[in-house]
Formats: sequence, C-alpha cells, structure tokens
Amino acid sequence: MSSDFIARIIGMIVIGISATYWGAILGLQLPDGPATLYSAVLGLLGALSGLILTPYFTTRPARSIRSLLARIEATTLLAGLLGLIVGLLISALLAFPLSLLPSPFGKVLPFIGVLVFSYFGIALLVMRQRDIFSIFRDRFPLRSPFKESGEIATTTRSILMDTSVIIDGRILDIARTGFLSGTLFIPRFILNELQYIADSADGLRRQRGRRGMEILSQLQKEPRIPVQISDMDVEGAREVDDKLIILARQMKSPILTNDYNLNRVAELQGVSVLNINELANSVKAVLLPGETLKVNIIQEGREHGQGVGYLDDGTMVVIEDGIDFLHTEIDVTVTKVLQTAAGRMIFARPEETAQ
Repeated sequence: MSSDFIARIIGMIVIGISATYWGAILGLQLPDGPATLYSAVLGLLGALSGLILTPYFTTRPARSIRSLLARIEATTLLAGLLGLIVGLLISALLAFPLSLLPSPFGKVLPFIGVLVFSYFGIALLVMRQRDIFSIFRDRFPLRSPFKESGEIATTTRSILMDTSVIIDGRILDIARTGFLSGTLFIPRFILNELQYIADSADGLRRQRGRRGMEILSQLQKEPRIPVQISDMDVEGAREVDDKLIILARQMKSPILTNDYNLNRVAELQGVSVLNINELANSVKAVLLPGETLKVNIIQEGREHGQGVGYLDDGTMVVIEDGIDFLHTEIDVTVTKVLQTAAGRMIFARPEETAQ
C-alpha cells in the first residue's frame, strides 16, 4: 500500500468530516436553511477534494524534499546547518534591542531579523564551505590509522565509477598502486546495471558482469582506497550515463571511466573525466627515432614486406622488411613514432638493414 493511497484516505476522511461539520454550522446560521443538505453536499465535496488533493501538499512535497536532500553532499548539509545555527544565534542576540523599538517596528523587526540572518548564515557558509573546512583540517588534522604502517592517507574527494571501468578490471591494479586519491563512489544505479549484465542471457556479457562483481568485491577489501556504495539517484533521467553526469555535476566529482562516448559527453558538459585508456597510453614507454629494441614479429603487416610485433605494454611495432623475420625475435631500430586516437604506433626497421 503506497504512501499516496494512505494520504488520500486520511485526507478524504479528515476533510470530509470537517466539511460536514462546517456545512451543518452554515445551515443552522441561515434562516430556514436545510442543515442536512448543506452538511451532505459540503461533506461530499470535502471528501472528494481530500481524495484528490491530499498527496499534492503532503507526500509529494515530502518526497521531493527527501530526493533533494539525498542529492546534496554531506559537507553542504553540514555547512547549511551550521549557517542556520549561526544566523539564529545572531538574530536571538539582536531580538531584544529590536523589540525595544517603537511599534510596529519592535514587533516586526525581530521576526524579519530571524529570516534575514538565517538566510545569510546558510548562504555564507555554503558558499565558503571548502575554505572553512580546509581551515579546520589544517588546524585539527585527523591522524590516519595507516600512518605508522606506511599506507597512503586519502583525501575527501569522491570519484564516481562507471560500469565500464569496473568490468575492465584494471582499476584494481591502479588502486593498489595508490595513484588514486579519494573515495571510489558507486551509485546504486551503477550497481544495478552491473547486476543486470551479470544476469544476462548472453554468456560473454554474463561473464564480464560477474568479473565486475568480483573486481568490486576485491576493491572493497583494499585498505588504500575506501569504496562507498550509495543509494543516491537522479530523478528525471533514465539513461545510466545521463544520471552519472548529472550526479557528477551535483557532487563536483570526476568520473572514472574508459567509455569513449561518456568521456566526450561529460567533457562537453564541464565534468572532469579520469579515463583509464588515456592513463594507459600516457604511461607507455617513450621511444625516440634511432633507439633500438627487441621485438618478436608475429604477423604480416598491411603493406608489402611489413612485419608486425607488439611490446609488453601492447604498443604495435610495424617493421619494414620484417616479413623475412616472421616468428623471430630481432633487434630493430625505431624510425618514427606515431600517436593516434587508438594509441601509440612505432615504425622501425631491422637493425641489420638500418646499419
């Protein structure tokens, strides 16, 4: 039984009885007025109004307020509460001298002072919450329980995780290195999408979803980076990517992903993105023309006489005249390095030919 239905029944009963009572009073006040008729008509109208209108000023506003509070960061809520307390204290100190003013100022100004100082207290502390909390962190630093064991202390930054980056699996190794600072934040709708993939009828998707569940379970056991799963949701959006971007803008947090389309859409909307694919390309070895390296040529290239091999980090190496050394590990000399959207590509030639 939904809360709207319960509110409608209660509203119908309460407003119906009240309208019946006022209809009887109205009928008695009118000369020769049919009190029974007034009571019945107004009672039916009141019951109908209560049945239709009650949720619009009871449960639905409460649901909207609850949804709004769920989307607001905890630090913002704390700053707003502190600002309200400060505003009420200031207005209480000024209430007595303001009440001594001649009427009507002495009666009106204390109430206006409560509204004005409460508003400015909330607005000021919410706008400057980061500066205020940073002052407290600097003066009263929290001691990390991992400090003596050499663990890295994390900051209060939240990083929203996309489903693709959980399924990918590389996030576990990155988290273990300690390069990510902050809390890995996983909304419930991301977890639901991961569960949906794990329950898919397609064998490959089901395997990827289950691997993502396993990666997430191992992440929760890592002491270096905390993982938080939240019930926060975004109303008005149905797609998971849209919800993630809206939530990132509200929380002022970056999105951790390896989804190219999500990356571009988030950047267009001003959301910071941490792309694992870009990180992987950035940490690959930098080779300059003229350097030598060992490559195992495993297949033919697109052009005539070319051979193709790969480095340990997955970088493709195209060797001119390398077809003669197929399935052989040889020394090659780098001739050109090309950076593409798919990654880095190296062109080389056998060292014997280069000499």
